[in-house]
Amino acid sequence: MVSRSYSSLLDLTSGDSPTFGREKKRFPRVATVAGVLSEFDDDNSNSVGSDAPSSIAQERMIIVGNQLPLRAHRRDDGEWYFSWDEDSLLLQLKDGLGEDVEVVYIGCLKEEIDPSEQDDVAQTLLDTFKCVPAFIPPDLFSKFYHGFCKQHLWPLFHYMLPLSPDLGGRFDRSLWQAYVSVNKIFADKVMEVISPDDDLVWVHDYHLMVLPTFLRKRFNRLRLGFFLHSPFPSSEIYRTLPVRDDLLRALLNSDLIGFHTFDYARHFLSCCSRMLGLSYQSKRGYIGLEYYGRTVSIKILPVGIHLHQLQNVLNLPETESKVAELQDQFRGKTVLLGVDDMDIFKGISLKLLAMEQLLILHPDKRGKVVLVQVANPARGRGKDVREVQVETDATVKRINETFGREGYKPVVLIDTPLQFYERIAYYLIAECCLVTAVRDGMNLIPYEYIICRQGNEKLDETLGLNPTTPKKSMLVVSEFIGCSPSLSGAIRVNPWNIDAVAEAMDSALMVPEAEKQLRHEKHYRYVITHDVAYWARSFLQDLERACRDHMRRRCWGIGFGLGFRVIVLDPNFRKLSVELIVSAYKRTKNRAILLDYDGAMMLPGSIITTPNTEAVGILNNLCNDPKNVVFLVSGKDRKTLTKWFSSCEKLGIAAEHGYYVRSNHNADWETCISIPDFDWKQIAEPVMQLYTETTDGSTIETKESALVWNYQYADPDFGFCQAKELLDHLESVLANEPVSVKSGQHIVEVKPQGVNKGLVAERLLVAMKQKAMLPDFVLCIGDDRSDEDMFEAILSSRDSLSPVAEVFACTVGQKPSKAKYYLEDTTEILRMLQGLANASEQAAKSAAPQLSQRVLTLEK
Repeated sequence: MVSRSYSSLLDLTSGDSPTFGREKKRFPRVATVAGVLSEFDDDNSNSVGSDAPSSIAQERMIIVGNQLPLRAHRRDDGEWYFSWDEDSLLLQLKDGLGEDVEVVYIGCLKEEIDPSEQDDVAQTLLDTFKCVPAFIPPDLFSKFYHGFCKQHLWPLFHYMLPLSPDLGGRFDRSLWQAYVSVNKIFADKVMEVISPDDDLVWVHDYHLMVLPTFLRKRFNRLRLGFFLHSPFPSSEIYRTLPVRDDLLRALLNSDLIGFHTFDYARHFLSCCSRMLGLSYQSKRGYIGLEYYGRTVSIKILPVGIHLHQLQNVLNLPETESKVAELQDQFRGKTVLLGVDDMDIFKGISLKLLAMEQLLILHPDKRGKVVLVQVANPARGRGKDVREVQVETDATVKRINETFGREGYKPVVLIDTPLQFYERIAYYLIAECCLVTAVRDGMNLIPYEYIICRQGNEKLDETLGLNPTTPKKSMLVVSEFIGCSPSLSGAIRVNPWNIDAVAEAMDSALMVPEAEKQLRHEKHYRYVITHDVAYWARSFLQDLERACRDHMRRRCWGIGFGLGFRVIVLDPNFRKLSVELIVSAYKRTKNRAILLDYDGAMMLPGSIITTPNTEAVGILNNLCNDPKNVVFLVSGKDRKTLTKWFSSCEKLGIAAEHGYYVRSNHNADWETCISIPDFDWKQIAEPVMQLYTETTDGSTIETKESALVWNYQYADPDFGFCQAKELLDHLESVLANEPVSVKSGQHIVEVKPQGVNKGLVAERLLVAMKQKAMLPDFVLCIGDDRSDEDMFEAILSSRDSLSPVAEVFACTVGQKPSKAKYYLEDTTEILRMLQGLANASEQAAKSAAPQLSQRVLTLEK
């Protein structure tokens, strides 16, 4: 087995090509061809698609998470033994994958294993549990987990900015490099067991956000899903992260990205739009992002709970005994329950303050209402956790001293770990469950509470309930947690508003019994039909749907380090070789050359839009060749183009996407189609003006034949929304006019029907044929959607071309296109055109002596 690791993280993060080292063989790889182990170098992996058929028939899911779903124990003799962690979500989701799906887990162990024992432990876990442990050195793990994950990502994703060193800490690049390094180790572990053409890979949570890039770099067609279990912040928060683009691009190397709520998905899509310039579409109920020819699907579905596990614990005799004990302890009291981690984002102190306010505003509740707050040990560590603990203890002490009396403590704080059955017992006796987190990815406490309140016959007997009476429950939940949207019967609160939370607590206790029963029934139906198995099954189905065309695609991998991405293109799409086109150019006699100006002859986004002297010189050289007919095709107006290219006397120009055309500088401008009038402008321009006034950064470009509303410099989200509204508005008011309304890259354009760049190409080829200049060489270069019409026209106009014509339709950049060739940028285009111009000059020089010799012969 060859395991690859970056020898220098600085190489990775700087984008330089890495060097690789080799490690000792540990596990056999699954062979992609019988008897042959696949061993590829990363340098060649960009184009590797694992085309060899796999020997594995059964579908297999590789689940990758920060921690394996295992518990580790030491025997008295010092040997390790392991058991499944029944509370782990990664283990629970297996129920939804079906018995025919084999599951392999990759992750870390909670306990530190001595290096001398790691090989034996790893083999045991693989053989017994189908688990592959990733052993991370303690120092590296501390920087990765307690450093980057818990000091940077976790606070930021929960809307906490590092405004000072005390608030999460400033960005530390060494912690980022540790994060990347650990993700690379996880990638190596996946490599050890994966059969890339057969296996599905499901990566979980923010600890492994760059893992998709390492896996996609190794296997271009890998079927890969990612689910984020934390919130995803708004773009205003996320954009403060120095490595924001790296994380976004890494996630986009997945085929399917899952979120708990639409808000989280919306924030992610907004970040992709604002920072990467990507747009998304919703088609037949599915949201997709177009990314270099791949469609990255977005999944929105909150996770559920494991019903079977919960019901098993409900049936335990220990649960029944604990319920009886708690009933005696809180007899005559109404119990409000909070179950939270000791975390700065769980809002425990806000909940306690609301309880204090409830007792102040409603003295009749004193002695009758008790808040039981279960505080689970914090998962992280640091100053903020200690501060929460100190504040919680102080608040509880103050409330109990103020409102407590003998036999009554208004707040019962339980800050020691509870057994699961003990927690369930508290759910059963609680009249209302309070979840006041200020930000939480999901939070399944309300779901557990609802199922427990449904109970069973034995527990009904213990609680003194009539089994035939409908069950009841009440929830007060923060509107900032992931489960809130699915709990429509809960009382939603802003946890920062202490008075509102206190009143919600009072309202929850005052709700009529019948309404409590209705709310409970509504929630119970939802929870039992949306459990963890349903969530996993739904994700698997969507992942298979998103990947169903993988094996039919041709993929290319480009980029270094975390900038790596896969491009899906037509199999015949390739880079245009200068030698190839110059050779064809020299062989041919009737050449048609069509060049887009914006983006092809000029750098896109450049402030200076006028052509440089180099471009003008190249155009003149091409035009001076009598075998060439050169046309510049642009969306700009004819006045501007005339001014810019006045020195190119033989250059043909098509302005305003081909509405105005002239064959050379001395020719008159012609129109491609007849338009009786432009009265429609009087309708369209006031509408555009309205949207310009209300959309800061937008402008109107008035052309002779068209009107263009441009929102390139407006807020991306608002501009996009306004463009959709404007498009609908214009289509409505111009329904009876002979115009077309179209949206493009940051524009909405109104122009006469039938006008497009393809019309210019068709007319040029037909005109050359009529003049007995049947084109045997056609070069067409463009960079955007409007140029696709030209590509389509020349590729479908074979009747207007020589039977041996050589056609070069070329787009700018590697992207899906009707063109068969591409060049990377404007610099490469000018270099290629210069090559053609040089060929023309050489041909002219070689022809001059021959012409002189012919003249001398005639004089004799």
